[in-house]
Amino acid sequence: MRHLAMRFRGILRGGDVENLDGRLDDARRSGIYGMQRFARRLKRDRDAVRNALTTRWSHGQTEGQINRMKMLKRAMYSRAGADLLRARMLPL
Repeated sequence: MRHLAMRFRGILRGGDVENLDGRLDDARRSGIYGMQRFARRLKRDRDAVRNALTTRWSHGQTEGQINRMKMLKRAMYSRAGADLLRARMLPL
C-alpha cells in the first residue's frame, strides 16, 4: 500500500498526468480494499483530477473566505443583529 501511495504522491508532486491511468489500474488490481476504493473514486472524476494536476488555478482563497464567514455566522447566530455581524465581517 505504501508503494502505491508513494507512486500517487509522485503524480501529484510532478504533475505526471500520463501515468495516472496506469497507477489507477495498479491500485484497482492491488487487492487492497482502500486502494481499490480510492481508484474507483478518482476514476469517477478523472477529468477534474487531470485538470487539478495540469492547471495552476486554485480555489483556496475563496474557500478560506467562505469558511471564515461561516465561522463568524455560527459564532454570532442568535446573539446579535445584522449590524454587529456586519461590523465583525468588514474590517474598519
